[in-house]
Amino acid sequence: MAKILVYNNNANRMETYYKGLSEAMPYNSNRTLTVREFRGSSNSNILWTDIRTMESWNSLRYLYGRGIYVGFAFKRCWQGGHSNLSQHYAGTAFDAAQTATASQRATIRNLARQVWTYVEPANLTPTWVHFDDRWVASGYPTTRRGNKGIYVCVAQDALTTLAYNTGGLDGVFGANTENAVRSYQRRKGLSVDGIIGPITWRNLMADVVGRGPSDTTVN
Repeated sequence: MAKILVYNNNANRMETYYKGLSEAMPYNSNRTLTVREFRGSSNSNILWTDIRTMESWNSLRYLYGRGIYVGFAFKRCWQGGHSNLSQHYAGTAFDAAQTATASQRATIRNLARQVWTYVEPANLTPTWVHFDDRWVASGYPTTRRGNKGIYVCVAQDALTTLAYNTGGLDGVFGANTENAVRSYQRRKGLSVDGIIGPITWRNLMADVVGRGPSDTTVN
């Protein structure tokens, strides 16, 4: 059984679901993406994504009209396996079609360009197709108190793993998360404003990506 946090982009709220690995992901149409497929090799008991990502997946599957193998989707930042500011840690990215032919991957890549905000060029991912719904052109968006969503989940996951108390892992940037950010910034010698901008993001993710879970990691 997995706990799945979903940011509802339309209502600006976090939603929580509990589903078995063989069940469909929340907001997934026609059971084309199970929890097990989305979780992949991460083996995490907590996952997160947003409705926009699920709708993009539904649209791609509808356009393609058949199954698409998913090799990698969700990862937690401390597990690593991707770049420091990877969209996989935010639950918005897929590395898929590893079992498809080159022709099939080309078709999927072309269709993906119709519905995803970013599709990796074929020369960078010749044996799979990467697509994601990133919120900014590169990296992560500036995140601050009052924000909700998947990037807050990433920040809370990173901070708690580094032993900064965010008050939990819920995707809601409240007072505890702001205090944790300020404490982290102070220790790193950064500008202490409680806001996770580009510099704080780069430092935070460099400190946590691939380091493994700690005694304070929420799972």
